Amino acid sequence: MDCFVLTLFPDMVRDGLHTSIVGRAIEEDLIHLETINIRDYTASRHGKTDDYPYGGGAGMVMQAQPVYDAYRSVASRLDYKPRVVYLTPQGQVFTQSMAREMALDKGIVFLCGHYEGIDERVLEEIVTDNISIGDFVLTGGELPAMCMIDAISRMIPGVLHNEESAEGDSLSDGLLEYPQYSRPEVWNGKQVPKILLSGDHAKVDAWRREQSLIRTAERRPDLLEDAVISPKEREFIRKYLANRKEL
Repeated sequence: MDCFVLTLFPDMVRDGLHTSIVGRAIEEDLIHLETINIRDYTASRHGKTDDYPYGGGAGMVMQAQPVYDAYRSVASRLDYKPRVVYLTPQGQVFTQSMAREMALDKGIVFLCGHYEGIDERVLEEIVTDNISIGDFVLTGGELPAMCMIDAISRMIPGVLHNEESAEGDSLSDGLLEYPQYSRPEVWNGKQVPKILLSGDHAKVDAWRREQSLIRTAERRPDLLEDAVISPKEREFIRKYLANRKEL
């Protein structure tokens, strides 16, 4: 998969992604990561890529032409039309299902804005998706782009050496992941749940499913509406929450 990041801070993106699992995937050519410095495409000899907004107001706006030329430097080399994601708090909130769907793309261009945003005209020209990683504002699109690339890369075959790691992740089936434990068996006076030491895989799987339901009901009940769960499991959640209220 090709990942192109249009940014004013290419070092930030490269340094952040050339580590851990994503870094290994890049080294193994499972992911091609390329950062494009938008400043390289400005006509300003001082590397200026922004100007005052028409109509007045605080802050500066990134100009259309440098962004467009940076995009064309990528698009002109490809034999396909890439998806172009603009990272913006005005966008649709990124989800695990979106990561899974985007992992099927041949290539994605991530456009990172700064200041008060980017001239609307170039966004209308090149952007296919406006995406946010949450209802908060950051100083630029680099961190959201890195988050998205990390999440998407986990869905690409071969990136995770143990394919079951992705299947059991939180949100992979619409629920939060069950609690995890490792050695020692007793730590700080706290015991690993006995069921996990039983060697009975069916009972362990049932316990983990139950814990996923409980954790989701407690921490993210909004997810239950769209999660794939049986009527019996919904009844289990209802009784659990009712008993919890009584306590």
